Amino acid sequence: MMRQQRRRAVGALVAAAGLVAGALAVAPHAAADPQDLSASAAPALPFGSHQIPYADGTLRPSGGQSAIDQQVIEKYREWKAAFVRQNCGNGWYETLSPDADHPYVGEGQGYGMVITALMAGADTDAKKIFDGMVKYVLAHPSSNNPGLLAAEQDSSCKSVDGSDSATDGDLDVAYALLLADRQWGSSSGTYDYKNLAVKHINAIKKSEVNPTTHLMLLGDWSTPSESHYWISRSSDWMTDHFRAFKSATGDASWDTVRDAHQNLITTQQSKYGSSTGLLADFVVNTNSAPKPASGKVLESTHDGDYGWNACRDAWRIGADAVTGGDTASRDSARKLNGWIKGSTGGDPSKIVTGYHLNGSTFDGGQDMAFTAPFAVAALTDPGSQAWLDALWGKLASSRVDPKIYYGASVQLQSMIVVSGNYWVP
Repeated sequence: MMRQQRRRAVGALVAAAGLVAGALAVAPHAAADPQDLSASAAPALPFGSHQIPYADGTLRPSGGQSAIDQQVIEKYREWKAAFVRQNCGNGWYETLSPDADHPYVGEGQGYGMVITALMAGADTDAKKIFDGMVKYVLAHPSSNNPGLLAAEQDSSCKSVDGSDSATDGDLDVAYALLLADRQWGSSSGTYDYKNLAVKHINAIKKSEVNPTTHLMLLGDWSTPSESHYWISRSSDWMTDHFRAFKSATGDASWDTVRDAHQNLITTQQSKYGSSTGLLADFVVNTNSAPKPASGKVLESTHDGDYGWNACRDAWRIGADAVTGGDTASRDSARKLNGWIKGSTGGDPSKIVTGYHLNGSTFDGGQDMAFTAPFAVAALTDPGSQAWLDALWGKLASSRVDPKIYYGASVQLQSMIVVSGNYWVP
């Protein structure tokens, strides 16, 4: 069954407050106190240790590193207080998504797991929370491939809408399990993170990678007989994840997957975003002549524009560039950075929530989901220190809105990368 997931259009946020109220009415707020950062297993790479350096030439925000790290910790505390929950018992921890179609979505569980693993050391409850999130994921298998996560749950944490998967959530779940294996090890404790990660990676390969194009499918519901089989979502092109998957499994096919996505990013930027570097939410005809969608193919009439999916691309591409030193990712990130810096005149408040690929706007709203990723891209350009500092100031000073999980989660993860606290297992 195809999940008709709708991304967060501006109008959807108006209804978010009612959804939050409904979700919280089911069970009281049971998240751990965000100020209670007290006792758990010691992580190997605690937040703020900066043990794994970025590529040479990568920028950092101006100012002392400890102050920068503290700004991320404060943002994490806001995010955790707003969205980390134990609403459904069973020892589960969930990431609440009030601005999505359902209170709990696979994308959100993936975000929560990645964030929690990376923030270990700043939050000494991280392992307990992470294990509760793992327990939640394992209790909600996809109906098509039980090695994957069912993408949507209702306020009672019951899987709905066919119980099938969404690729972005699965990619982050697998990646987070690899982070956890590096942080806490897999030889003791409740879960063998490495074993679970490899199983999840293999399930992704089986059901969410197109075997012909080597590009990510939209979910395990997209099969050869289904009309979306030759469509790929640009925000699923997580090339650093593919690097980690190859390292964890020794499976060389992940190099093929990585190359296919990098080539597609480069050609799409050249053909359709030559002056901007912008990518479309969805690319169609991946088996023949890949191009941006024309009108609605899954979510909205702007599926061929830089919208609520592609807004994450600068973060994902930039993260691969700074952690791996990859020149293709670096060049793609620099294209995005050069355009947005010029088009806004260096003013982050002028970044809006919707662009055509030529850089013209179709929406005038503002959201951290669009603003924050450009800070990651700015890391790749030695001539963008002032621009990076302006973006960092915007991210650090913008409080988390408890009604907007999506923008807040992208904001926090972008800040983790920009602060130098991101790493690839």
